[in-house]
Amino acid sequence: MNLVKLSSKGQLVLPKQIRAALGIEPGTILKIARRGHRILIEPVTTSMIDRLYGKYSGEGFLKDLETEHRQELLREDRS
Repeated sequence: MNLVKLSSKGQLVLPKQIRAALGIEPGTILKIARRGHRILIEPVTTSMIDRLYGKYSGEGFLKDLETEHRQELLREDRS
């Protein structure tokens, strides 16, 4: 087990052997989640990034947002 200290800016340093084992390099995006009283940190894979950006890219996404916003406004007007 490794112990790390949180800085005053909320930063921590992942031990070198953990970074090396998981392929974490400077610039790697990490996903952080809370599970009860635990913090889970894992590197985001390229496929996860591709799925996220693919889902929210292009004009279709903007059109979906506009449609959803119009529907919300109509519902508010009817209330």
